[in-house]
Amino acid sequence: MGDQAYLNESLTFEERAKALVAEMTLEEKVFQTLHGAKEIKRLGVKAYNYWNEALHGVARAGVATVFPQAIGLAAIFDEDFMEEVADVISTEGRAKFNAQQKYSDYDIYKGLTFWSPNVNIFRDPRWGRGHETYGEDPYLTSRLGVRFIGGIQGHDGKYLKAAACAKHFAVHSGPEGIRHSFNAEATKQDMYETYLPAFKACVKEADVEVVMGAYNRTNGEPCCGSKTLLLDILRKAWGFTGHVTSDCWAIKDFHEFHMVTKTPVESVSLAMNNGCDLNCGNIFGNLLQAVRDGMVAEETIDGAVTRLMVTRMKLGLFDKEIPFSDIPYEVCDCAEHRAINLSAAKRCLTMLKNKDSFLPLDKNKVRSIGVIGPNADSRAALVGNYEGTASEYVTVLEGIREAAGDEVRVFYSQGCHLYKDRISGLAMADDRLAEAKAVADASDVVVMCLGLDATIEGEEGDAGNEFGSGDKLSLGLPGKQQQLLEAVVACGKPVILVLLAGSALAVTWADGQDSVPAIVQGWYPGAQGGRAIGQLLFGAYSPEGKLPVTFYRTTEELPEFTDYSMKGRTYRYMEQEALYPFGFGLSYTKFVCSAKIEVCDANTGADDMDMQVGQMNSEAQSSADEHVIAAGSIVKITASLTNIGSYDGAETVQVYVKAKDVPGAPKYQLKGLKKLTLAAGEHRETEIVLDMRAFGLFTEEGEKLIYPGEYEIYVGTCQPDERSAALTGNKPQVFTVTCKERAVVETI
Repeated sequence: MGDQAYLNESLTFEERAKALVAEMTLEEKVFQTLHGAKEIKRLGVKAYNYWNEALHGVARAGVATVFPQAIGLAAIFDEDFMEEVADVISTEGRAKFNAQQKYSDYDIYKGLTFWSPNVNIFRDPRWGRGHETYGEDPYLTSRLGVRFIGGIQGHDGKYLKAAACAKHFAVHSGPEGIRHSFNAEATKQDMYETYLPAFKACVKEADVEVVMGAYNRTNGEPCCGSKTLLLDILRKAWGFTGHVTSDCWAIKDFHEFHMVTKTPVESVSLAMNNGCDLNCGNIFGNLLQAVRDGMVAEETIDGAVTRLMVTRMKLGLFDKEIPFSDIPYEVCDCAEHRAINLSAAKRCLTMLKNKDSFLPLDKNKVRSIGVIGPNADSRAALVGNYEGTASEYVTVLEGIREAAGDEVRVFYSQGCHLYKDRISGLAMADDRLAEAKAVADASDVVVMCLGLDATIEGEEGDAGNEFGSGDKLSLGLPGKQQQLLEAVVACGKPVILVLLAGSALAVTWADGQDSVPAIVQGWYPGAQGGRAIGQLLFGAYSPEGKLPVTFYRTTEELPEFTDYSMKGRTYRYMEQEALYPFGFGLSYTKFVCSAKIEVCDANTGADDMDMQVGQMNSEAQSSADEHVIAAGSIVKITASLTNIGSYDGAETVQVYVKAKDVPGAPKYQLKGLKKLTLAAGEHRETEIVLDMRAFGLFTEEGEKLIYPGEYEIYVGTCQPDERSAALTGNKPQVFTVTCKERAVVETI
């Protein structure tokens, strides 16, 4: 074997892969297109299973660091930290892979092809899998997806640390119950503005190695066999060179549910001919018959297998020495990684209400705390789905006990089941309500731990209860939780509501002035989440999380779940006032932000006469001067942030852009962000640069144009809506720039 070209490390990976594929028989090639690829002993090709998960830590293969669920990581609003988390994940992935290879374990969840991140847009809060995503905004999703991929794949220059996968391409966000037969219809404009940008960024900026198709059809074509998506857009328009995998058993849906083909052979032919290289499942075995019947050319299979082998070669699976082969097993869930995980848990927590600065609690004034609710002592509520196994879990109850110390008595009652009407099967309904009231009576303050977990919001087939295949039927607290909350509040003790959930809940009653003084959205905060929550409540640090999704008041204000038009959805297009807006989150400290902008030529630098300087604490106001942008312009924003409060803390500078004169344009869109950490009294500046793509809007033809007219740039610490202003007491600064001529700034 030593003379064979595919083992020659001086050749390119593509040359080596082509040489290897040339030595395979048709049957050997076909069986390399299954996720559980078989060993080819005569060629020295080991068995390899492509199916592995790393959404928020190495999943389903034993002990690993379990970070906050993806939606919680998104709430940190920090690109740099996202890559740091992903780097930990890939380090542990390599460590586990090295150990597994040593003991000849080639099973599922044991490879280096991680089917993460999920960059679908969380367009509807009812979708059960939304907590796997980075929220509702294409820009935020793009930035976090790109940096997650960077952390997973590394920056070696030759080898991949691990291979990331952008999924599910491209229009996929429920309903779960009909995903195998559903046709998601979206206008080209919505496709280009909302559903495709994150995937494009993952491909063109992050050079993601793998893209996974979705179960559903998009505009009539099954995603895993879509010429439009996989060939016209992904391969031709974007130049993607990695491999495409189907979602699991999605290809059999072509003939069983979508009814676009009649037989398994037709289905695999459609998928392979339109660019799907790998089958999660086993139906690609029918490719043998497809070749014999003349429905698929063997050369097409050669191309697919070559791409698959290139991925494995990039991972170093055919080479003797690579940079990551000496990462030891001991790094898995080590103390350093647990510390980063605790930091992630702290940073993701998002404070939604803090009436009269009720939080943080003073240990010297609180002698007893009641901790009540179905999520108070729940490990499931810490982790979300696609999770690994942590070496330590700290529930909210345990975290509060630890933070409170020995001098504070902590009482506990489960209060009610997560969604059933009783906890003990033989008991009457509300069988823990009396205990919960007794706990409240005995306590100075009560922490109510309510919400969801991945058993009732998640993927079809994983979640099992009265909710719809993992989707939510409403935005209310399930089961008896609302009744429990109101009963405990009626006991007269101050109540802190901690929500553990991966999606928006309509806690309108709790938001009311006379209900609870404080609400914390905890997401699924990871294995260290309870410790982070306990420390937050007692003021060990200041909260900094921001909402990556809108919290609506009711489902009635939403379009139909099956309607994929963006009209009326998310902060970009909604007409009603939000309960809690996208980008919102309170702090224990106070920040003030001011900004200035410079309109520059991208090639020559700043034009000094085109500068607008904003004033500290200024109300929203437009520039009196005219600042002209054109196709070759960039806008440099210098934001100044000062922590004028008494706590150290972190804040996210957010930049939004609005096209004032374009009918049907979004209200405004996030186009820049930067997280800054400041000590009490500290002042820092940061620069955010917008190129003209930030001002462009897509047409139905796939061109992104800047139109003649005025554009507003908002710079601050929240979005520029009235509800955010009312909740935070802040308004972003506003700058106006003008475009004189229509110009194309991007094409799909």
